[in-house]
Amino acid sequence: MTDDDLRDIDTSKPHSARMYDYYLGGKDHFEVDEQAAEAVAFTWPGVFVCARENRAFMHRATRVLAREHGIGQWLDIGTGIPTEPNLHQVAQSVLPQARVVYVDNDPLVLKYAERLMRSSPEGRTAYVEADVTDPGTLLDRVTATGVLDLSRPVALSLNAVLHFVTDAADPYGIVARLLGTLPSGSALALSHGTPDFDPETVARIKEIYTRSGTGMQLRTKAEVARFFDGLDLLEPGIEVGHRWRPNPAGADTTEEPTDAEVSLWAGVGIKP
Repeated sequence: MTDDDLRDIDTSKPHSARMYDYYLGGKDHFEVDEQAAEAVAFTWPGVFVCARENRAFMHRATRVLAREHGIGQWLDIGTGIPTEPNLHQVAQSVLPQARVVYVDNDPLVLKYAERLMRSSPEGRTAYVEADVTDPGTLLDRVTATGVLDLSRPVALSLNAVLHFVTDAADPYGIVARLLGTLPSGSALALSHGTPDFDPETVARIKEIYTRSGTGMQLRTKAEVARFFDGLDLLEPGIEVGHRWRPNPAGADTTEEPTDAEVSLWAGVGIKP
């Protein structure tokens, strides 16, 4: 990456998207991100498992929505630095005509957005820079891409992003605003960090992120379930990430993680 590429990127403090890249074994982060991520990992070694399982949930939820519900459009907010297979690659493996708009607020993601644009010939993808805490501007920019037809069902993907939105920013109102723009048959696919399994460790992790300049609010199962108010939850409802429709026995040879290692509630709901 050149100096010109770095000009608009604040490398003086860590960013959650770049820390997530580190947890996934990526290389698109800076020393400040690695130091913060290592502090989290020292406190909670399971963070690497959590990141992988969050990614795996996204893959499974995307396939279910495309294959079983015929949804062919996605609005993925909190995209993060591209890690293959990206959401559009998963969706287009089921529906080649699938369309995806990615959204993130980290300028670094824009530098790698070309990876997010490698659509199938039949489908379309786009990337916009916006912040989930400003849903009005976000929706305006998404609409301006012309990629999504908001008269047809859209899957709203909010994976591991809302625990960076504190109650002061009204996360429930944000989700309601986003879903309110989408028609019947649309979906919400969401994963969210929780203190339910190891509250002491999670409290220390929250402190690390807060000291790094990133607000964090982990939520209980009941609090995560509120995001799905008014939606029809798909089976098995709100579950720990790796337990939401896991791959068939034998499909994954890795040892099953513990709930405390994952510490994510996940679910998918359909708008009536």
